[in-house]
Amino acid sequence: MTSSIRRAAAFAGVATLSLAASVLVAAVAALFAAIGAVALVLDEGTLFDLFARPSDRNEGRLRGLAAFSFATAALAMLVMLVGLPTSVFVAAVCLLAYGNLTEQVVRTRSSATIAATAGFTTGGFVAAVFAQMIVRGIQGNPIGPKVPELVFLAASGALLAGLLRSVLFERDDPVVMFSVAVLLWLFTDLTMTVTKWDIILAIAITVGFGYVSWALDTASVTGMLTGILLALLTIVLGGYPWFAVLISFFALGGLSTKFKYEQKRKNGVAEANEGARGGGNVLGNAAVALVAVLAFAASDWLPVTKSVFLYAFAGSIAAAMSDTLSSEIGGVFDNPRLITTWRRVDPGTDGGVTWQGELAGATGSCIVALIAVSLFGSIGPLGGGVIALAGIGGMTVDSLLGATVEGEGLGNQSVNFLATLAGGLIGAGLALAVGLAT
Repeated sequence: MTSSIRRAAAFAGVATLSLAASVLVAAVAALFAAIGAVALVLDEGTLFDLFARPSDRNEGRLRGLAAFSFATAALAMLVMLVGLPTSVFVAAVCLLAYGNLTEQVVRTRSSATIAATAGFTTGGFVAAVFAQMIVRGIQGNPIGPKVPELVFLAASGALLAGLLRSVLFERDDPVVMFSVAVLLWLFTDLTMTVTKWDIILAIAITVGFGYVSWALDTASVTGMLTGILLALLTIVLGGYPWFAVLISFFALGGLSTKFKYEQKRKNGVAEANEGARGGGNVLGNAAVALVAVLAFAASDWLPVTKSVFLYAFAGSIAAAMSDTLSSEIGGVFDNPRLITTWRRVDPGTDGGVTWQGELAGATGSCIVALIAVSLFGSIGPLGGGVIALAGIGGMTVDSLLGATVEGEGLGNQSVNFLATLAGGLIGAGLALAVGLAT
């Protein structure tokens, strides 16, 4: 057993103590605070050697264990003070620790990033499921009917943790743990009906889709994790029609990135990393859609009808599709014109458009609208027109921002976000204006 596995196993052992919060939350908070205090003064001996990370050895302090323990104690305090569910607290702590342990075991067999990521998310997922079940069992709450929901919560937490771990450092584990706890807390307050087959199919479809996108080099590991998380939340909180709208963008957008890639590279407009989109790119295009799905699920708390969020969702995806196709298709043609002055500019100039790209973008927006009309009974031809216009409007906003402010404080991902936000707002606004969202 390597030192990294022993260390991860020791952290997992400490994390397991959090299960006692099922009956003694205050004692658990005090225990972890004490562990953190001891870790700050322990500078040698067997325990130091067991828990010390390389950076800890350099500093002569178990700062990693101290940070983990104090963060766990703080979460336990939230259970007592603001009502954080005990099952969520234990799930977040065990997910992180056992995910790290599984990742270290996998690393002894494979150096591939995808393997380590899969190990972390799988180990964390399994640990979170069992942690929630154990807590419910100790507290005398029924387990069987809640298993699908517990699995959904564990899967969502594991994917978020895996995504954060792929972009943060090991010392940032407390941030990961708190983020997972907040996400799961939010979901426990939503009114959800999740069946066994719903969650099995959702996980199978989204993981399969994510792996294919990575295998085809249309997404990096972080992009894959982000896409899987977004897709899973869309299916469970919205439904399969919502997922079909979302997946249309990922599928056609990813394929368009590969379209005449060498020509776009020559023109200086090709996506980096051979077209594999990262997590930031995925979120820039789909964050608005995610917020719309969450708002739809929480609409009982909001003074707005559910259908508003459906049009916001579809409008933002139409904008993302329209903008992506206009850029990826239009990028292979020469002689673009700046949208604000219509003068010719070099290929790759922000805000430069071609008629071929504009036509491709409008077509992409119409594709999203047609999918929405065919799958949502509440969206008729007029609603489809609203979604198509929202997508074209978002594409135009992207070009205008590119021609005016991109590169001067706003990066490409920020511009993408604002364009999809414009698409979502246009979709929701037009739906309200013509009486479709009542």
